[in-house]
Amino acid sequence: MLDCLIEGILIIDSKNDFVVNKRFEEFFNTKIEEVSEVFDILEKNGLIDLLNIKQNIEKEVIINDRKLIVETLVIDSIEEYSYLLIIFKNIDNTEVENSQIDELKKSINSIKDILDNAYQGIVLINKDGNIIKWNYEKLFGIKEEDVLGKPVQEVIENTRLHIVVKTGQKELYDVQRIQGHNMIASRTPIIKDGEIIGAVGTVLFKDVKEVKDLVEKLKVLENTVDKYKREISNMYCANYTFDDIITQNKNMLKVKDIAIKSANSASTVMIQGESGTGKEYFAHAIHYASQRKDAPFIRVNCAAIPPELFESELFGYDSGAFTGAKKEGKIGKLELANGGTILFDEISSMPYNMQAKLLRVLEERELERVGSNIGIKIDIRIIACTNENLLNLVKEGRFRKDLYYRLNVVRINIPPLRDRLDDIPNLCEDILKQLLKNVGLPYKTVTEKAILAFQLYNWPGNVRELRNILERAANMSYNNYIDLNNLPDYINNILNMEDNNKDRSFLKDIVADVEIKAIMEAINITNGSRTEAAKLLGIHRTALYKKIDNYGINIKAI
Repeated sequence: MLDCLIEGILIIDSKNDFVVNKRFEEFFNTKIEEVSEVFDILEKNGLIDLLNIKQNIEKEVIINDRKLIVETLVIDSIEEYSYLLIIFKNIDNTEVENSQIDELKKSINSIKDILDNAYQGIVLINKDGNIIKWNYEKLFGIKEEDVLGKPVQEVIENTRLHIVVKTGQKELYDVQRIQGHNMIASRTPIIKDGEIIGAVGTVLFKDVKEVKDLVEKLKVLENTVDKYKREISNMYCANYTFDDIITQNKNMLKVKDIAIKSANSASTVMIQGESGTGKEYFAHAIHYASQRKDAPFIRVNCAAIPPELFESELFGYDSGAFTGAKKEGKIGKLELANGGTILFDEISSMPYNMQAKLLRVLEERELERVGSNIGIKIDIRIIACTNENLLNLVKEGRFRKDLYYRLNVVRINIPPLRDRLDDIPNLCEDILKQLLKNVGLPYKTVTEKAILAFQLYNWPGNVRELRNILERAANMSYNNYIDLNNLPDYINNILNMEDNNKDRSFLKDIVADVEIKAIMEAINITNGSRTEAAKLLGIHRTALYKKIDNYGINIKAI
C-alpha cells in the first residue's frame, strides 16, 4: 500500500525496526535494506536530527536538488513502543503532472492494439504542447521516435491541439486537411484536479469519403432492419377492423362504441361473450385502431398450450435452460409483442401458477426468460378474451382475484346473436360476400322465408354458427339464392312445424310479431327513413311500404 503513494515514507520504531517505500528510495536515489543505510542517508542529507525529535514538525528541505516538504509524526503505543513516521512530499507540481502523463502513456501503450483498430491515429501532448505519445505512423508514415518532444504544430499540419491544451475546450468531429485529405479529427483536453495537464487528438476517418461510405452502409442496414420489421408486422398483424363488425342493433352499437374509445388508450381490455360472438374480431379491431397498429399483434390461445410448456411459450428461454431447449434459446410471446398488443384468448384456461407470473409482468413491465436472471423491459398492451364468467371462477378459487381486477379495466360484453336478431339480414349479406372473396363461392342472396327462419332460431353457436350454415347452404344451392330447403332441418322445420295444440294462425302471429318488431326497430334506427329501413331489413322499399300498411304500423308514433 505504501508503494502506491506519491509521498516518500519512512517508519522507524524505538528498536530501530523500519519500513520505507519505493518513493522514499526514489527521492534519495538508493536502495535501502539495512537500518544503518537509513542513518547514513539521513546524516548525509542533514536530517539525522529528525530521529530525535519528540514532537510533530513540518519544514522544507533540499534532497538531490529537489525541494521537498518533510513532516514528522510521533506515535506512542500502549506496549511501550514508539513509532516515528517521516513523510517527504514533492513541492514541484511539474513532477506530479509528468507522473500523471506517464500513467496515461502507460495506459495508452497497454491498449495499443485496441487503439490501432478503433482509430486511424492518436497523439498525446503535454501541457506545453509537446508530443509525448505518437500513434500516427500508419496514417502519416512518421515514426514515433522522430517526433517525441516536438511541438505538435510542427508535426501535424492545420492542427489545433496546442490551442485546445490552452483553452481546455473540446473540439469534436472537426474536418482537418492533412496531407491532401479531409480527415475527421477530435481534440480533447486532459484535466486533473481542475488543471490542464495535456490533450489527446484522434483521427477517426482518414478521409471524409469514408464517412460517406459508412453512411451508405448504415442506410442499407437501416433499410434491412425496416424490411424485417415490416415482415414481422405482416406476420403478426390484425386482420379485422371495426368496419368488419356488422351491426345495426342498439346494444351492439353501444358495445362497438366502447371498443372504439378503448382503442385510443393503452389500458388492458377484457372481452366477454359466448363462443362465436366475435370476441377476436373486437380484439383485432382494437389493435388496428390503436397507435400500436404498426407493431406486432400476438395471439395466444391459452386453451391450446400444454401447462408444462406455458411458461417457455410465454416468457421464452435462454440457451440450455432445460433438456430439449434450442441451443440459441427462444424468444417468448410476451417479448415478441413488445411495443404492440398481445391477445390472451380463453384466458380462463391459463394455469393458476402462470397467472401470478403474468400479473408480475403487468405490474412491473418486465420479464425474465426461463433459465435467465436478466430482466427485460417490455411495453405491451394486453387484451383478454373469455367465454366464461371470470368472477365466478375467482369465487371458486380457479382464477386469481388480483389478476382479474388488473385485467378488468375496460370491460366489453358482446351480446349473443339471439339478442340481436335484427342484425341477421346484414350479417347474411356480409358473410356471403366474404365467401365470394375467400372461398370462391358465387354470391347468393337469402330469401325472406329463410331470414324469418333464422330470426326464429335460438343460435347457440352465434355468428360462427350462422357463417357455417350459410357456407353449407351456398354449396347446396343451385340457384342464385338460399331458401328454406337449403338450410339444415332443425332450422327449416321451424316454419313447417305444426303443433296439434296450435293452428297455423298461431305461427303466422309469431312471424307477424317478429316482422313488426324488426320493422319498428329499423325505422327507429334510421330516424324514420323508410328507404334506409328497407336497406337495413334487406327487402325492397315497396315491400316495406306494403308490410307497414298490412300491419297498420304508425310511423309517426315510433
